[in-house]
Amino acid sequence: MKEFRLGELFCGPGGLAYGAVSAKISNSNYKIVHQWATDYDQDTCNTYANNICPERQNSVVNADIRKLNIEHDLGREGDIDALAFGFPCNDYSVVGEQKGLDGVYGPLYSYGIKALQIFQPQWFLAENVGGLQTANNGKAFVKILNDMKNVGYTVTPHMYRFEQYGVPQARHRVIIVGIKNNESVTYRIPSTLPYADIDNSCRAAIEKPPIASDAFNNERTRQSETVVRRLMYIKPGENAFTANLPEDLVIFLSAHQGLHQAQQKFYTAFQQKNCIRLFHFQSGE
Repeated sequence: MKEFRLGELFCGPGGLAYGAVSAKISNSNYKIVHQWATDYDQDTCNTYANNICPERQNSVVNADIRKLNIEHDLGREGDIDALAFGFPCNDYSVVGEQKGLDGVYGPLYSYGIKALQIFQPQWFLAENVGGLQTANNGKAFVKILNDMKNVGYTVTPHMYRFEQYGVPQARHRVIIVGIKNNESVTYRIPSTLPYADIDNSCRAAIEKPPIASDAFNNERTRQSETVVRRLMYIKPGENAFTANLPEDLVIFLSAHQGLHQAQQKFYTAFQQKNCIRLFHFQSGE
């Protein structure tokens, strides 16, 4: 069996790694395995180690990547065949100032480039928010892609809309897949057609099958009777300010808040008139 040893920068609590090592590959002769990872937050590293590599917890290095000796501190854990790095999105997100490469966090992608130069993996995956494409008037995205190409990789960037792949969340992310130039492999963006008929609503995710009452880490929130009654009146696509509520359940606002509520109702009416159904997710984009 061919095992692709995965290294990861900015690893977080292990979501990307869990997907990688758990993925069902059509060719059973291939498998992705953890080799090493790093993140600056200790609790995050502890979570990653517990979920991904409990038998090799020292392979998760807690350090500020700007102070890390990548070749020594990570290389001593072994060579890698693949690299993943979801570099910080703070300076690329449209929610913030979108400073891009001029911010504190924007340039941190360069440590991914440095790791590619040092370890020369066969392939890599980099991830960030959609705002990456527009930061610095698009110049940041061009520079990042060029830097990846200049260290020997053929890159395929794409904005993935994960609800199109059966995921019950409108999470949109730019994913860049890079293949070493000397590899006789071409990456193709996965088709969304196999997922076209999947019910990926939040209701289906929660109720099919139902979450077991003794499910791990599933503590239900305690809501007041008023809140429970109010929620019963709120239809899909509405919220507590746009729903048609009985008078005793209406949330009273200040003058400023009332103006904001009126704006929300107008916008909702505009959406409905144009047959648009939008969902709001605080996902950092």
